[in-house]
Amino acid sequence: MARLTTKTVQILEMIKFSHTLFALPFALMGAALAVSKPGVVVSGIKPWVGILICMVGARSAAMAFNRIVDRRIDAKNPRTATRHIPSGVLSTQSVAIFTVVSCSIFLAGTAMFLPENPWPLRLSSPVLLWLLGYSLAKRFTSLAHVWLGVALGMAPAAAWVAFRGELSLTPVLLGLAVTFWVSGFDILYACQDYDFDTKAGLHSIPARFGIGRSLKIAALLHLVMVCMLVGVGISMPLGWIYFGGVLVVASLLVYEHSLVKPEDLSKVNIAFFQMNILISIGLLCVTLADLLIL
Repeated sequence: MARLTTKTVQILEMIKFSHTLFALPFALMGAALAVSKPGVVVSGIKPWVGILICMVGARSAAMAFNRIVDRRIDAKNPRTATRHIPSGVLSTQSVAIFTVVSCSIFLAGTAMFLPENPWPLRLSSPVLLWLLGYSLAKRFTSLAHVWLGVALGMAPAAAWVAFRGELSLTPVLLGLAVTFWVSGFDILYACQDYDFDTKAGLHSIPARFGIGRSLKIAALLHLVMVCMLVGVGISMPLGWIYFGGVLVVASLLVYEHSLVKPEDLSKVNIAFFQMNILISIGLLCVTLADLLIL
């Protein structure tokens, strides 16, 4: 039992389970916006549980698969050589089993919307393929950051579809906001591997354009994210609480970019983790407050 507990903790550390907080609030935000309008197809507590199961299963599968396919690259990169598979803490076989289990959990979550709404289950396979495909993207395209952005950007749109059985402008704008947000901060994060990616022939925005221009590209993507969030508020429509939250998010993004400079990447992790968790949870809170109060 103790060995199983230790192995479970190691796997959760490997997939950085706590980082589910990046995408989950946006999925819940999409769901909250969906149920605030008439015409909900699936109601009750079951769809909310389904969304949680889908998010945990999908992200866990994607992260575990990423660790498997990148194990040899990680072993050569000084920043990632201590990860669980390269360092021998976890075997490739055990992580592969966890990946299959996580995929099954995701598929089971999409089935929870039956029989009222078959679309989550119908779309589960192409969504899962896209999520797993991200791990291979940097081998052939510098747009791997955008691939990751789309992977997380699908979450709020998928939550909307799960509740309503259809797609409209609001979840598309919210999905785009998440896409540009994730793409931008992944570019910031990838700047740490500029030297290694260049030598190893891996594709990334920093490897292609250099760190200085990459930081400007990330800032532009985050500006577009804020514009998409404004569009979400107008399309619903939402009130001053939400728009005040968007203003705070814009301020946090400005602060995030002030922490990262071409000649000093030492604060990338602060910008990546602390600011982004604040942004995702904060946006969920102000959206809920706006829907409940206004």
